[in-house]
Amino acid sequence: MPALRILLLCHSFNSLSQRLYAELTALGHTLSVELDIADAVTGEAIALFRPDLVLAPFLKRRIPESVWRAVPCFVVHPGPPGDRGPAALDWAILERQQEWGVTVLQADGDFDAGPVWAHATFPLRAASKGAIYRREVTEAALAATLQAIACFAAGDPPQKRAPSADGWRGVLPQSRRAIDWSRDDSSTVLAKIRASDGQPGVVGTLFGRPCRLFDAHLATAAALAGLGGAPGDVLAQRDGALLRRTVDGGVWIGRVSVAIGDAASPIKLPATQAFAAETAALPERAAPLVRAADEWDEWSELRYTERGERGARVGVLSFDFCNGAMSTAQCVRLRDALVELKQRDTQVLLIAGGDGFFSNGIDLNGIEAAAHRDGDSAADESWRNINAMNDVALEIITATDRLTVSLLRGNAGAGGAFLALAADEVWAQRGVMLNPHYKNMGNLYGSEYWTYLAPRRLGADGARALMQRRLPLSAPEALRIGFIDRCVDVPAGEALDAAVREASLLAASYNLRDRVLRKQTERAAHEAERPLADYRQEELSRMHRNFYGFDPSFHIARHHFVHKLPHAWTPRHLAVHREAGAR
Repeated sequence: MPALRILLLCHSFNSLSQRLYAELTALGHTLSVELDIADAVTGEAIALFRPDLVLAPFLKRRIPESVWRAVPCFVVHPGPPGDRGPAALDWAILERQQEWGVTVLQADGDFDAGPVWAHATFPLRAASKGAIYRREVTEAALAATLQAIACFAAGDPPQKRAPSADGWRGVLPQSRRAIDWSRDDSSTVLAKIRASDGQPGVVGTLFGRPCRLFDAHLATAAALAGLGGAPGDVLAQRDGALLRRTVDGGVWIGRVSVAIGDAASPIKLPATQAFAAETAALPERAAPLVRAADEWDEWSELRYTERGERGARVGVLSFDFCNGAMSTAQCVRLRDALVELKQRDTQVLLIAGGDGFFSNGIDLNGIEAAAHRDGDSAADESWRNINAMNDVALEIITATDRLTVSLLRGNAGAGGAFLALAADEVWAQRGVMLNPHYKNMGNLYGSEYWTYLAPRRLGADGARALMQRRLPLSAPEALRIGFIDRCVDVPAGEALDAAVREASLLAASYNLRDRVLRKQTERAAHEAERPLADYRQEELSRMHRNFYGFDPSFHIARHHFVHKLPHAWTPRHLAVHREAGAR
């Protein structure tokens, strides 16, 4: 297939856009990115880059006629052929479709109604919109996009034309998302919140205050045991979530979006944090950290189980934090769990992160909320949060009596990507995207012992180059440069089981003892050469300036991120056509 010049036109450089960027670049195509800011800006990008094709994986408005008439434009629509509209996945989840798909079609002036170049389907599992988008939609979009581009490059015609009107469905209104707690069963409540996750949430009330609901999980009979209450009542709390009674059981609501002080717009926070005074007296329905494998259906943020026989045992620790953000409180709970688990008799500790994300670093929403809390500040919460993240990394680095493996089942970014390096080995499912840099968030210096961990893998020059790069890494590319040790080439939903099998072989290997002894010797030598405390102090001295210094770049970038303010321009590391134009 001949190499093409492809301009990615997108509302934001989201996970799907990043995956397509990485995969198409690996195939030899030349790519540049323009964020959809204004028609004139898009036209300027076309003139500068002179693409063979415009690919739009994530847009919120029409491509201008001046563009699609000048250059073929392929739109990646998260629905099967014939489906049209801006909320395709929302409708599919709400209506509990059994199968869904992705269509690549050519823009021709109407929404989702142009010639179809390729499509792919997938079973629609019971999960949140964001989870499905990052996994099934992304994989189907990749397959369909590669097929469409291959046909285009070969000069083949499109497959067919989609219906122009029959499949149109508009925005899913809040009237269809609204929960009737007196009538809706748990599965209906879950479908409504899952169809609204990410954006726009379900409009509702808690404790008499308006809010939007996100991040819902089914409550088990064990969680509800002994609790009364009528449908709609809030009964208990766990890991920042609230247990709310339904007509046939209950659901955990993990996140709500509420107005905080004089904040520019509502902020999405753990439900118990958003309603701290109202929930202070609620009973804590804590779930045990250590549980059997068949007990993992009991939702909680931290879950641990063990596999294998004594002497060849694998401990599996999952931490499933919403959107991968790790607040100070979550980091403290994770650190305490690691301290406890290091006392258990395991030979390999598999640090499995979450199903959707491994980690995305410190919790920017929680930091933004602190800026509007009496007696607190964004700088102070940032400082607490980064120190708590470092405590987690330190517990992993100093687990020298066994082998540790970080498993990335989902994406990782910023400090979360470097947290993974704290383990002896890093494995990632093939579709994972990593953003191992901090600079996009207001030129943060970064911590999590990256100045110790990254050069060990990449060398000093390689680590510096990575931190300046600002572009995402696919798992295969991360493997090639040595950032990770293994690319787990199985479907995302099978990554944990595959990793447990590999970790079990590692735990039973004949040279395990020698590897652990060598690890202890190396760690002692490194500590004698330069203590970990020295790395931490140097990193935090730079972070202190980011948080408390005269340059407000981090605080501005965080504010824009949390409140989803529109981009004013495309960053130059993405819009390479503008760098060329500047020369």
